[in-house]
Amino acid sequence: MGAEASKPQPGTKFRVIGAGLPRTGTASFSKALEILLQGPVYHGGTQNCKGSSSNLKSWISVLERTPIRSSEDEKFVLDRISKLTDGYVAITSAPGHCFVPELMRLYPDAKVICTVRDPEAWDKSVDAIATASLQWYLRFILFPLSPMRYFPRYLDTLAAGRWAEIYHTSGKPTKHVGTVVWEQHIQHLREVVPADKLVFFNVRDGWEPLCEALGCDVPKDIDFPQINERVAMECFAREQVKRGLTRWAMILGTIAATIGVWRFWLR
Repeated sequence: MGAEASKPQPGTKFRVIGAGLPRTGTASFSKALEILLQGPVYHGGTQNCKGSSSNLKSWISVLERTPIRSSEDEKFVLDRISKLTDGYVAITSAPGHCFVPELMRLYPDAKVICTVRDPEAWDKSVDAIATASLQWYLRFILFPLSPMRYFPRYLDTLAAGRWAEIYHTSGKPTKHVGTVVWEQHIQHLREVVPADKLVFFNVRDGWEPLCEALGCDVPKDIDFPQINERVAMECFAREQVKRGLTRWAMILGTIAATIGVWRFWLR
């Protein structure tokens, strides 16, 4: 997760479809793309959690139409994703990684780059995030907060829609993902992306392979970005819980004060 949501720049050429699963160094990858391509990157986690509510609401409306069952659904999905990504040089992380075929239709000249890491380490990392994200009380705590009040609904529609379609899961958010999702994701990409457009990239390998894939020069005197997504997400989660509880305390305090005044005047 990045520090702040990126802002689109009208007229920007879209160049990279980030097809890597969440927790594969997508924040570092996004920052690297910003440096190389000199433009804003739509990192799903950052835009959805730190951007305007319109991001989550738009993705929810897209996910509610998956699996795509009609030409109307298809048109809606393509139109909405086009609007979400307009003005960015790339998209990374969830839920964009689930819409590679649609993104390829919208941006046929874009390179598809899938960030990777050790599958076992990825599984443990995702399980930890899923366990924290699916606590029952979060729906209540996050409700007064924008945009996070929409986050539980987003997880529900993602799990029931495109995620279940690609990875053959139960259709419900789960605390255990499993390496089978990793394997199916890689297989899915190999099936839908031409070999000459698909690149697998580990952020630990630094600038050289990424620059080679994009036909860019290696930046001089600039270290490859290293963003600790786990720490960033944990800090963000604690902050949101604190904000939510504070907001509920204010709401309940206001209600209690109103009831007190009402009772006073009824005496």
